[in-house]
Formats: sequence, structure tokens, C-alpha cells
Amino acid sequence: MTTYLLRHSSTHYSAAHRVNGDPTVDLSLDPAGRVACRTGSSVLAGVQPKIWLASGFARTGETARLLMGDADQPVRVEPALNEVDYGHFEGGLFTEYARWLVAAGPWENPPGAAESQREAIRRMLAGLRSALQLPSPRTVVAHGLLASLLRWHRRTSRDAPGRAMPIFFDEVPCLYLVRIEDGELENLIKALLEILDAEEQETAAAGGWSSRPEDQCTLATFDGPSVQLEETNSHA
Repeated sequence: MTTYLLRHSSTHYSAAHRVNGDPTVDLSLDPAGRVACRTGSSVLAGVQPKIWLASGFARTGETARLLMGDADQPVRVEPALNEVDYGHFEGGLFTEYARWLVAAGPWENPPGAAESQREAIRRMLAGLRSALQLPSPRTVVAHGLLASLLRWHRRTSRDAPGRAMPIFFDEVPCLYLVRIEDGELENLIKALLEILDAEEQETAAAGGWSSRPEDQCTLATFDGPSVQLEETNSHA
């Protein structure tokens, strides 16, 4: 029983380092993103998914339809997989949101948003867990934050167990594939939810979020001349 989780293909927001967490914004793939899907269908070579699942955003559904080619299967929409609600930062540069996030912390809702970053992660994990009830093999097309989170936990659980969850995750590229068996995925989701629960309790006990040096250091690199971390951390 296997899940194939993919980050959607590229959009013009990705190229401009802008954020989109509002599913009512009709943000389709850009020409490069469409070409990547048509030429990159080999990413799922040999896999015949019984179910295609996507978030409620245009770019994930379009990615799924292009990747399936002639299969002509329906794409099931799971809103729990939706991107983070960026509130008043919607459509702006990722760096604007990132500076606010470091100062306010990941448990605060951005102005005008209905959820915090950590609440959005919980929601995405719940959506991914629900996919385990669907026939296998299943393909899930979601957003960069979820795929980056899964890769982060796989790496840290092996190389640095017990490491605190960061605010910023190293970006996975568009069409990045995570292949994961059901047992591992269930354990991974459980472990991540436990990390979130513990962090929330610690934050409440401390009377609020305390900015961490590593987050400040990551933020400081965003404007570096040779590193475009706006793109690295923008999941649009």
C-alpha cells in the first residue's frame, strides 16, 4: 500500500517568489510548468494510480490531469491539503510574510488569515492521513510545504532525532516525488503531530513564541546576493 505525494508544477508566482494561499485565485501553471508535466510524466513511470487526490487549488488539479495523460481519471479534491492561508500577505513577496513569521511565530494567524502556519500543517497532515483510507497506489498532488515537511522529518529522524521543527523548511522542487508506504506514512504523521502538540504546549507555558536564532539566521539569508531563498521557501 503506497502513496506517491508530489509537489505541483511551477506557476508564475513561483518564479516571482510570491505567495498564494487563497484557492479562489485562479493561479494556473505557467508554460514551463505545463511542459514539465508533459515531459516529466516519467516521474510516475510504472505506477498506475487507482486514485488521484489534489488540493482545492487550480495548480494541483492541473498538475494531476497533465501527469495522468490519457488515463482520464477523475481528480478527487481534498481541501485539507490546501496551501497555508497567508491573509493580508496574499499575492505579496514571500520575504514580507517571512519577516512577519519570524517576529510573530508560527502559532499566530497572519493578519486577515483564518489559521497559523502550524495549524495549517496540522490540517495538511489530517488530509494526508485521510488518503490512507483510499485504494492504493494513490497519487496526492499537494503544495511545497507539505512535501518539504515530510522530507525534513525523514532526514532529521535519521540524522538528528529530537531536533525542533523549524519555521522554514528547505524547499523541494516542483514535481518532487515522495514515495512512502502506508505504515511509514502513518508513523510519520503521528510523530509530526506529537511534535506540534509538544511545541504548542511549550509555547503556551512560556506565554508566547520565542524567536529562535536559527530562524533569524535563515531570514538573514533571504536578501543575500547569491541565494534566492524567496524561491526556496515560497510554495506557490
